[in-house]
Amino acid sequence: MTEPKPLNFTPVPGVGYTVIRRGDGGMTLTFTDLSDATLQHWHDFALEHLFNADRRTRNLYDLRAVKDIPEKAIRMAVDANSDPSARNIRVAVVVASEKAAEAIRDVAALALPETAAALKLFTDINAAEAWLARPLDQIP
Repeated sequence: MTEPKPLNFTPVPGVGYTVIRRGDGGMTLTFTDLSDATLQHWHDFALEHLFNADRRTRNLYDLRAVKDIPEKAIRMAVDANSDPSARNIRVAVVVASEKAAEAIRDVAALALPETAAALKLFTDINAAEAWLARPLDQIP
């Protein structure tokens, strides 16, 4: 069995997200806010992990505690997702409502390249986990 790569995440006061390593080797990121400090820290963290992406993986972004998802946050996520290394990642994003999911779809649809990660939006965490559990050779 392959050892999971290091997480390299240290919580920072004033930054509204946490990260844990998933049993499948991916990450679960749980957000409580999308402040500028949170977005910048996450963006730097995400790009660092993409730089070292060496295999297919699954990530879960839990945004259910965030009631308002600003366009700036969506654009930063699209930027990180545009890195060619993202093509090896399956990303499930769980939001609190269908309204939030639609807002993300509207902005992301304009900018996601074909090299992007396989990304799907959910309002149900169990549906997100089921989608992530599919074999990785079935991306998207």
